[in-house]
Amino acid sequence: MKISAAESVVMEALWKRSPLTSEAIIGEVGEPQGWTEGTVKVLISRLLKKKAITATADGRRYLYSPAISRQAYVQSESQGLLDRLFDGRLAPLVSHLSDGDKLSDQDIAELKALIEKIGK
Repeated sequence: MKISAAESVVMEALWKRSPLTSEAIIGEVGEPQGWTEGTVKVLISRLLKKKAITATADGRRYLYSPAISRQAYVQSESQGLLDRLFDGRLAPLVSHLSDGDKLSDQDIAELKALIEKIGK
């Protein structure tokens, strides 16, 4: 499932707190993004069509909830990035990030700790 950058803003709001009404979603993401009510409703509609979110009737309104977990989405997007750009391999990605000092000392320390943990 492909979720656009704009759609992911709506998803983040729902992953943080759900279910939400469209009005609550608009309040959460509309103003900070500079989006109109119509823009947010289009994004909600697209996410429904993609089955990324669900809608449950609650009287005359709908309550929206994510249909996929954030963890599953991040895993899928991460793997897609690795597959498209690095032949599915993590080491070339880390090597690319290390070029030009893109990794901070903290990043390096965390990677070392992760490698040590994986090695055990």
